[in-house]
Amino acid sequence: MQASSSRIHDIFAHWTDIAYRQAAWVLLAALLTAVACGWYVVQNLGMNTDTAEMLSEELPFRVNLKHYNETFPQDIDTLLVVLNAPTPEQARSATQRLAARLKQDSAHFYDVYPPRVDDFTARNGLLYQSVPELERITDSVAAAQPLIARITRDPTLASFADILTTAVEELQKGRSMELRPVLGEVSTTLDARLNGSARALSWQTLFGGETQKSTYQELIIVKPKLDFTQLLPGEQSIKALYQAAESIGITADGPVQLRITGEAALADEELASSLSGMEYAGIITFVLVGVVLYFAMRTGGLILNVLICLLMGLLLTAAFATAAVGHLNLISIAFAVLYIGLGADFAIHFLLRYREVLENGLPPTDAIHISGGDAGAALTACTITNAIGFYAFMPTDYSGVAELGIISGTGMIISLLVTLTIGPALLRYLPQKDAQKSTRKSSVGKVLEFSLKWHRLTYAITFAATIAALTLMPQVRFDYNLLNMQDQKGGAVQTFRELLTEPDLSPWYVSVLAQDRTEAEQLAQRLAKLPEVDRVASILDFVPSGQEEKLALISEMTLTIGSIPPSMQAPNRAIDDDAMQAKQRHALDALTTALDRFTRDHPTHATADTARQLQAALSELIARLDRLSASEQAALLRSVEQDLLTTLPLALQSLHTATEAVAFEQDDLPLALSRRWYSEKGEYRLAVYPAEDLNDNSALRRFVHAVQTIAPHAIGTPVISLEAGEAVVQAFIQAFLLALVGVVAILLILLRSVKYALLVLLPLLLSSLFTAAFTVLLDVPFNFANIIALPLLLGLGIDSSLHMVYRSLNNELVSEILIHTSTARAIFFSALTALVDFASLMFSSHQGTSSMGIMLTVGLTFTLICTLVILPALLRVPAAARP
Repeated sequence: MQASSSRIHDIFAHWTDIAYRQAAWVLLAALLTAVACGWYVVQNLGMNTDTAEMLSEELPFRVNLKHYNETFPQDIDTLLVVLNAPTPEQARSATQRLAARLKQDSAHFYDVYPPRVDDFTARNGLLYQSVPELERITDSVAAAQPLIARITRDPTLASFADILTTAVEELQKGRSMELRPVLGEVSTTLDARLNGSARALSWQTLFGGETQKSTYQELIIVKPKLDFTQLLPGEQSIKALYQAAESIGITADGPVQLRITGEAALADEELASSLSGMEYAGIITFVLVGVVLYFAMRTGGLILNVLICLLMGLLLTAAFATAAVGHLNLISIAFAVLYIGLGADFAIHFLLRYREVLENGLPPTDAIHISGGDAGAALTACTITNAIGFYAFMPTDYSGVAELGIISGTGMIISLLVTLTIGPALLRYLPQKDAQKSTRKSSVGKVLEFSLKWHRLTYAITFAATIAALTLMPQVRFDYNLLNMQDQKGGAVQTFRELLTEPDLSPWYVSVLAQDRTEAEQLAQRLAKLPEVDRVASILDFVPSGQEEKLALISEMTLTIGSIPPSMQAPNRAIDDDAMQAKQRHALDALTTALDRFTRDHPTHATADTARQLQAALSELIARLDRLSASEQAALLRSVEQDLLTTLPLALQSLHTATEAVAFEQDDLPLALSRRWYSEKGEYRLAVYPAEDLNDNSALRRFVHAVQTIAPHAIGTPVISLEAGEAVVQAFIQAFLLALVGVVAILLILLRSVKYALLVLLPLLLSSLFTAAFTVLLDVPFNFANIIALPLLLGLGIDSSLHMVYRSLNNELVSEILIHTSTARAIFFSALTALVDFASLMFSSHQGTSSMGIMLTVGLTFTLICTLVILPALLRVPAAARP
């Protein structure tokens, strides 16, 4: 096949001649076009960061999600505000105050809902306890009643110490009392203060007879107002949330810690982490690309030519995206990356061929004519195959990649025209060194000679590697977990993973809708029997059973605490004078003495160990007081009193509120609660929680499929992750099959040979096989991010092998000569440019971006090996058959 006689060769040979002769007019038109396109793009190109729009609305899970979002709109794009505090009183108080503050900010928030902190829950919370548990709480409150009654009359450190002294003395006399909880918690609180870390004593846990935990957690579900025209849609709402928290005293160094997660926060954090450091990486990459281009071109004029062609092509492609699509999404924005990789490839091939012709002693006009025809014919074939590869994504259900396909496919056509129009025009004016034919072989060619010299070894290694890669294919997997793609050190991700371990707060569940109460009850019973399901929650669970019996126990509790005032102020006494300090020191000394006497007289008593711990803490406190000045003693005693008594007013208020419970039915539930489980249309929502860890893909698939056998319309994060992942995989399989058929057809038309069509495809197939095998070896599974690298690998793979085969046929070159041509050097430096461009992605904190960098680096490396090492060995002509 002689390219010089082909129509395509002649068309582009004359085209580049015209561009070279009319360079001034071409460059002026290009400048005006660039300015116009830049203005048009800036004024009209939008940015759609809504990930929900990435997949076709016709997919079953998208249809179910749309119905669910219309039925329960308050669950869309929420923020989960997580509050942690040392005591339940502090957690509840902070949650109440922050929720009230956020409800006032209608400019940033649609809805604010604290699921466990509201008047209804505070009043009726005891009804949700089991009867045995409620009996235990009633007994604990009755036992603590004398202590509570005395301390509320005089809420000071001295009074509290006196009360404990009296209790220990009664224990010394043989009275049966359970003092271990209160003595243990006081001891732990004093130890924390002496160690420099304040820890408030929880009176609520004392009333309930519970052991105080290290932290208590509450949740606020916030529906923010998102601005999808901004890069970070939730940024302003999140900023307003932090400002609201600071305004009520929730700070980073305070006892109450605030963290934010949820769909909106995760989405913003993901985008921020993917962009983090990109400006520095971009500068470093640009410098390294310049270095690679220098070694490829050796002249500044040719390097500048490549960069100008790239910039012009990017502007034209962006203008096309603006006109054809109107916006970029989080996937189609990658068109710039794809264009840089493939556009540089086009320019490098044309310019290196031009320099090669000059080195043969021909004048620039002849060099433009020959290189324009040769490169134009080869690049046209590459453009057609690349465009088919990208356009193959258009009919798939993956809308995000379909938009990328139409933009990038057209971008390849633009790149061809820019390279063969702007490139020749720039060659007329950009400075160049005099081209001299080199008698030395290129470094690239010297290295590649080894594969030809040892071609049998090349065949053997290729065959063995192919067999090994095929054995790894069953282990290739797709990671459906969207959380694994994000920066694992991000606050939203860490908080979300922590919530997954909390049975009552886990946001990973499947929602099932029922048309009426009967269907809801039946579905709940059937779903609960599944081994993959841990529990099923619905609005029916918010109406507790046995209310009469529980109300009787609550009435008994009301009589017990009847003499205790419902509210009181936290202690705020001045203890600077000597008399007050002396009184507190005397009370602490008396308590220490009573504990010492008790532990000596009753060393084996059940309370003895706890008493010894408190005695040790008190002894250390007294010893420290003796070493301090009077003012420092006063400050330490004030802090101890604050630690021990600050939560008492809140606990008393909660206790009295809890005794106001009344019987209720579903219709009596507050609207803020019921609307999250029972819609205005009368549909019931059931939350189905998994029995297994859904971070395991197999467990995720089992759970979703099991639920869908009973409720096909189930929706939720697990369903979306699985079905979106399967839709993406199916879209890529469909696209690659379409692309393969189209590429094979074009190759057969262009090359008119089954043999050479297979030789073009073989390096692509081998590099794809080896890359997939390395995803197993490197434990970097395919995911929603790195799978986008496949179109670029497809494009560069076809380009590289097609250039080699086309040049071999066009100039009737044997492999020994082919590896020393500009084509081999262009393939090498094009791939190296792309490697430098994408290798920096590996160091991104965003795991999806990092895995994309790994995928591209590995894939491009194998593309180079298969094209420049294996393909020449396959194209090799035996010595006896050479002309």
